[in-house]
Amino acid sequence: MLRRWITAREPDRRAAQRNPQAAIDGVGESLRLLSFNIQVGIGTQRYRHYLTRGWQHLLPHRGRAANLQRIGALLADFDVVALQEVDGGSLRSDYVNQVEHLAQLGNFPYWYQQLNRNLGPLAQHSNGLLSRLRPSLLEDHPLPGPRGRGAILLRFGEGPEALAVVMMHLALGTKARTRQLAYIRELIHGYRHCVLMGDMNTHAGELLEDSPLRDLGLVAPQTCATFPSWRPQRCIDHILLSPQLTLERMRVLDAPISDHLPVAVDIRLPAALRQQQLIELARPL
Repeated sequence: MLRRWITAREPDRRAAQRNPQAAIDGVGESLRLLSFNIQVGIGTQRYRHYLTRGWQHLLPHRGRAANLQRIGALLADFDVVALQEVDGGSLRSDYVNQVEHLAQLGNFPYWYQQLNRNLGPLAQHSNGLLSRLRPSLLEDHPLPGPRGRGAILLRFGEGPEALAVVMMHLALGTKARTRQLAYIRELIHGYRHCVLMGDMNTHAGELLEDSPLRDLGLVAPQTCATFPSWRPQRCIDHILLSPQLTLERMRVLDAPISDHLPVAVDIRLPAALRQQQLIELARPL
Protein backbone atom coordinates (compact mmCIF):
# COMPACT_ATOMS: atom_id res chain seq x y z
CA MET A 1 0.00 0.00 0.00
CA LEU A 2 2.85 2.38 0.80
CA ARG A 3 4.69 1.64 -2.45
CA ARG A 4 2.73 4.26 -4.40
CA TRP A 5 4.35 6.96 -2.23
CA ILE A 6 7.90 5.58 -2.46
CA THR A 7 9.30 6.64 -5.84
CA ALA A 8 12.82 6.93 -7.20
CA ARG A 9 14.40 10.40 -7.30
CA GLU A 10 17.05 11.94 -9.51
CA PRO A 11 19.71 14.48 -8.49
CA ASP A 12 18.29 17.95 -8.98
CA ARG A 13 19.34 21.56 -8.62
CA ARG A 14 17.04 23.46 -6.28
CA ALA A 15 16.63 26.86 -4.64
CA ALA A 16 16.62 27.43 -0.89
CA GLN A 17 13.28 28.49 0.56
CA ARG A 18 13.10 32.03 1.94
CA ASN A 19 11.85 32.76 5.44
CA PRO A 20 10.37 36.28 5.09
CA GLN A 21 10.32 36.79 8.86
CA ALA A 22 14.14 36.63 9.15
CA ALA A 23 16.49 39.50 8.37
CA ILE A 24 19.45 38.84 6.09
CA ASP A 25 22.50 40.01 8.02
CA GLY A 26 25.12 37.56 6.80
CA VAL A 27 27.84 36.33 9.12
CA GLY A 28 31.16 37.63 10.44
CA GLU A 29 34.65 36.31 9.83
CA SER A 30 33.72 32.93 11.30
CA LEU A 31 31.08 30.42 10.29
CA ARG A 32 29.31 28.49 13.06
CA LEU A 33 28.27 25.02 11.90
CA LEU A 34 25.98 22.54 13.65
CA SER A 35 24.83 19.01 12.81
CA PHE A 36 21.92 17.51 14.72
CA ASN A 37 19.83 14.35 14.33
CA ILE A 38 16.63 15.51 16.03
CA GLN A 39 14.68 12.20 15.82
CA VAL A 40 11.55 14.05 14.57
CA GLY A 41 11.37 15.95 17.86
CA ILE A 42 11.06 12.88 20.09
CA GLY A 43 12.76 13.15 23.46
CA THR A 44 14.59 9.89 24.25
CA GLN A 45 16.49 9.52 27.53
CA ARG A 46 16.60 5.76 28.01
CA TYR A 47 16.84 2.67 25.79
CA ARG A 48 13.41 1.60 26.97
CA HIS A 49 11.97 4.79 25.46
CA TYR A 50 12.52 3.30 21.98
CA LEU A 51 9.79 0.85 22.97
CA THR A 52 7.55 2.95 25.21
CA ARG A 53 7.73 6.06 22.99
CA GLY A 54 8.06 4.31 19.65
CA TRP A 55 4.46 5.18 18.80
CA GLN A 56 5.53 8.83 18.51
CA HIS A 57 7.21 7.92 15.20
CA LEU A 58 3.70 7.29 13.86
CA LEU A 59 1.34 9.55 15.81
CA PRO A 60 1.38 13.15 17.09
CA HIS A 61 2.35 13.89 20.67
CA ARG A 62 1.79 17.10 22.62
CA GLY A 63 5.35 17.11 23.97
CA ARG A 64 6.84 17.35 20.48
CA ALA A 65 6.04 21.06 20.09
CA ALA A 66 7.85 21.93 23.34
CA ASN A 67 10.83 19.84 22.27
CA LEU A 68 11.01 21.68 18.95
CA GLN A 69 10.97 24.97 20.85
CA ARG A 70 14.05 23.83 22.77
CA ILE A 71 15.75 22.72 19.57
CA GLY A 72 14.94 26.04 17.87
CA ALA A 73 16.46 28.00 20.75
CA LEU A 74 19.64 25.94 20.49
CA LEU A 75 19.94 26.35 16.70
CA ALA A 76 19.62 30.13 16.89
CA ASP A 77 23.30 30.46 17.86
CA PHE A 78 24.55 29.00 14.56
CA ASP A 79 24.94 30.06 10.93
CA VAL A 80 24.59 26.81 8.97
CA VAL A 81 22.71 23.82 10.39
CA ALA A 82 22.37 20.27 9.04
CA LEU A 83 19.32 18.42 10.37
CA GLN A 84 18.66 14.70 10.13
CA GLU A 85 15.48 12.74 10.89
CA VAL A 86 13.15 15.68 10.38
CA ASP A 87 9.53 15.38 9.31
CA GLY A 88 8.32 17.44 6.37
CA GLY A 89 4.70 17.61 7.50
CA SER A 90 2.60 14.52 8.21
CA LEU A 91 0.26 13.03 10.79
CA ARG A 92 3.02 12.38 13.33
CA SER A 93 4.19 16.01 13.25
CA ASP A 94 0.66 17.47 13.25
CA TYR A 95 1.32 18.33 9.59
CA VAL A 96 4.05 20.79 10.57
CA ASN A 97 7.06 21.03 8.27
CA GLN A 98 9.71 20.81 10.98
CA VAL A 99 12.47 22.32 8.82
CA GLU A 100 10.42 25.41 8.05
CA HIS A 101 9.26 25.63 11.66
CA LEU A 102 12.83 25.50 13.00
CA ALA A 103 13.90 28.13 10.46
CA GLN A 104 11.24 30.40 11.94
CA LEU A 105 12.18 29.60 15.55
CA GLY A 106 15.90 30.15 14.87
CA ASN A 107 15.36 33.21 12.66
CA PHE A 108 17.14 31.67 9.65
CA PRO A 109 16.54 33.45 6.33
CA TYR A 110 17.12 30.33 4.19
CA TRP A 111 15.97 26.73 4.58
CA TYR A 112 15.52 23.60 2.51
CA GLN A 113 13.77 20.28 3.16
CA GLN A 114 15.12 17.20 1.39
CA LEU A 115 12.39 14.55 1.26
CA ASN A 116 14.06 11.13 1.21
CA ARG A 117 11.23 8.75 2.10
CA ASN A 118 7.73 9.86 1.26
CA LEU A 119 5.11 7.83 3.11
CA GLY A 120 2.32 10.23 2.25
CA PRO A 121 0.25 11.37 5.24
CA LEU A 122 2.00 8.89 7.56
CA ALA A 123 5.56 10.26 7.47
CA GLN A 124 7.78 12.60 5.47
CA HIS A 125 11.31 11.40 6.32
CA SER A 126 13.67 14.26 5.52
CA ASN A 127 17.00 15.99 5.96
CA GLY A 128 17.02 19.73 6.52
CA LEU A 129 19.18 22.78 5.89
CA LEU A 130 19.08 26.09 7.76
CA SER A 131 21.38 28.94 6.72
CA ARG A 132 22.07 32.62 7.32
CA LEU A 133 24.01 32.78 4.05
CA ARG A 134 22.30 32.41 0.69
CA PRO A 135 23.76 29.43 -1.17
CA SER A 136 25.05 30.16 -4.65
CA LEU A 137 24.23 26.54 -5.50
CA LEU A 138 21.98 23.93 -3.89
CA GLU A 139 21.67 20.37 -5.17
CA ASP A 140 19.45 17.56 -3.87
CA HIS A 141 21.08 14.12 -4.23
CA PRO A 142 19.53 10.73 -3.41
CA LEU A 143 22.34 8.48 -2.23
CA PRO A 144 23.04 5.04 -3.72
CA GLY A 145 21.95 1.95 -1.84
CA PRO A 146 18.56 1.29 -0.24
CA ARG A 147 16.11 4.14 -0.83
CA GLY A 148 15.63 6.69 1.88
CA ARG A 149 19.09 8.27 2.24
CA GLY A 150 20.10 11.61 0.78
CA ALA A 151 22.70 14.36 0.69
CA ILE A 152 22.39 18.11 0.14
CA LEU A 153 25.25 19.89 -1.66
CA LEU A 154 25.61 23.61 -0.98
CA ARG A 155 28.06 26.06 -2.42
CA PHE A 156 28.75 29.41 -0.83
CA GLY A 157 30.55 31.91 -3.06
CA GLU A 158 32.07 31.44 -6.48
CA GLY A 159 35.39 30.47 -7.97
CA PRO A 160 38.37 28.69 -6.40
CA GLU A 161 37.66 30.08 -2.91
CA ALA A 162 34.05 28.85 -2.82
CA LEU A 163 33.01 26.70 0.12
CA ALA A 164 31.29 23.38 -0.59
CA VAL A 165 29.14 21.92 2.21
CA VAL A 166 27.59 18.46 1.98
CA MET A 167 24.92 17.49 4.50
CA MET A 168 24.06 13.81 4.78
CA HIS A 169 22.54 10.92 6.69
CA LEU A 170 24.42 7.75 5.78
CA ALA A 171 23.33 4.10 5.84
CA LEU A 172 23.86 1.72 8.73
CA GLY A 173 25.47 -1.01 6.60
CA THR A 174 29.15 -0.80 5.69
CA LYS A 175 28.75 -1.72 2.00
CA ALA A 176 25.96 0.78 1.39
CA ARG A 177 27.82 3.46 3.33
CA THR A 178 30.97 2.90 1.23
CA ARG A 179 28.98 3.41 -1.97
CA GLN A 180 27.47 6.57 -0.54
CA LEU A 181 30.85 7.98 0.48
CA ALA A 182 32.23 7.27 -2.99
CA TYR A 183 29.32 9.25 -4.42
CA ILE A 184 29.95 12.13 -2.02
CA ARG A 185 33.63 12.15 -2.92
CA GLU A 186 32.62 12.80 -6.52
CA LEU A 187 30.35 15.66 -5.40
CA ILE A 188 33.22 17.55 -3.77
CA HIS A 189 35.76 16.87 -6.53
CA GLY A 190 37.38 20.14 -7.58
CA TYR A 191 36.55 22.06 -4.41
CA ARG A 192 39.44 23.34 -2.32
CA HIS A 193 37.31 24.23 0.72
CA CYS A 194 34.92 21.46 1.84
CA VAL A 195 32.78 20.58 4.86
CA LEU A 196 31.03 17.23 5.26
CA MET A 197 28.48 17.12 8.06
CA GLY A 198 25.77 14.83 9.34
CA ASP A 199 24.87 11.54 10.97
CA MET A 200 27.41 9.24 9.30
CA ASN A 201 26.65 6.12 11.39
CA THR A 202 30.32 5.24 11.83
CA HIS A 203 33.37 6.51 13.69
CA ALA A 204 35.95 8.98 12.38
CA GLY A 205 38.67 6.35 12.00
CA GLU A 206 36.70 4.45 9.37
CA LEU A 207 35.80 7.64 7.51
CA LEU A 208 39.37 8.98 7.37
CA GLU A 209 41.35 5.77 7.03
CA ASP A 210 39.16 3.08 5.48
CA SER A 211 36.63 4.73 3.19
CA PRO A 212 36.60 6.45 -0.23
CA LEU A 213 37.47 9.69 1.63
CA ARG A 214 40.74 8.33 2.99
CA ASP A 215 43.19 10.20 0.70
CA LEU A 216 41.51 13.62 0.82
CA GLY A 217 43.33 14.78 3.95
CA LEU A 218 40.08 15.60 5.72
CA VAL A 219 40.20 16.52 9.40
CA ALA A 220 37.78 15.21 12.04
CA PRO A 221 38.03 17.83 14.82
CA GLN A 222 35.94 15.87 17.30
CA THR A 223 36.08 12.26 18.39
CA CYS A 224 33.71 12.59 21.35
CA ALA A 225 30.77 10.23 21.53
CA THR A 226 27.38 11.55 20.41
CA PHE A 227 25.08 8.53 20.74
CA PRO A 228 23.06 7.71 22.76
CA SER A 229 22.59 11.19 24.17
CA TRP A 230 21.93 10.07 27.76
CA ARG A 231 25.11 7.95 27.96
CA PRO A 232 27.25 8.67 24.87
CA GLN A 233 29.30 5.69 23.72
CA ARG A 234 29.57 6.02 19.92
CA CYS A 235 30.98 8.87 17.87
CA ILE A 236 28.80 8.75 14.75
CA ASP A 237 27.87 12.42 14.15
CA HIS A 238 30.62 14.39 12.46
CA ILE A 239 31.70 17.64 10.83
CA LEU A 240 34.71 16.87 8.63
CA LEU A 241 36.85 19.71 7.25
CA SER A 242 39.27 20.05 4.36
CA PRO A 243 42.77 20.85 5.67
CA GLN A 244 42.78 24.35 4.11
CA LEU A 245 40.02 25.51 6.45
CA THR A 246 40.99 27.04 9.79
CA LEU A 247 39.30 25.46 12.80
CA GLU A 248 38.50 27.90 15.60
CA ARG A 249 36.34 25.86 17.94
CA MET A 250 34.79 22.40 18.29
CA ARG A 251 32.32 20.99 20.77
CA VAL A 252 29.68 18.35 21.33
CA LEU A 253 26.80 20.14 23.01
CA ASP A 254 25.42 18.82 26.27
CA ALA A 255 21.85 18.96 24.99
CA PRO A 256 20.12 15.57 25.38
CA ILE A 257 16.98 16.67 23.54
CA SER A 258 17.08 13.85 20.97
CA ASP A 259 18.76 10.45 21.08
CA HIS A 260 21.83 12.09 19.44
CA LEU A 261 23.90 14.98 20.76
CA PRO A 262 24.51 17.91 18.39
CA VAL A 263 28.03 18.56 17.05
CA ALA A 264 29.27 22.14 16.54
CA VAL A 265 32.33 23.54 14.77
CA ASP A 266 33.43 27.12 14.14
CA ILE A 267 35.64 27.77 11.12
CA ARG A 268 37.20 30.91 9.71
CA LEU A 269 35.75 31.89 6.36
CA PRO A 270 38.28 32.16 3.51
CA ALA A 271 39.08 35.84 2.91
CA ALA A 272 37.78 35.83 -0.68
CA LEU A 273 34.51 34.28 0.47
CA ARG A 274 34.08 36.97 3.15
CA GLN A 275 34.49 39.61 0.45
CA GLN A 276 31.96 37.90 -1.79
CA GLN A 277 29.53 37.78 1.11
CA LEU A 278 29.82 41.56 1.66
CA ILE A 279 29.13 42.15 -2.03
CA GLU A 280 26.13 39.82 -1.90
CA LEU A 281 24.68 41.64 1.11
CA ALA A 282 24.98 44.97 -0.72
CA ARG A 283 22.78 43.72 -3.58
CA PRO A 284 19.01 44.25 -3.42
CA LEU A 285 16.92 41.12 -2.96
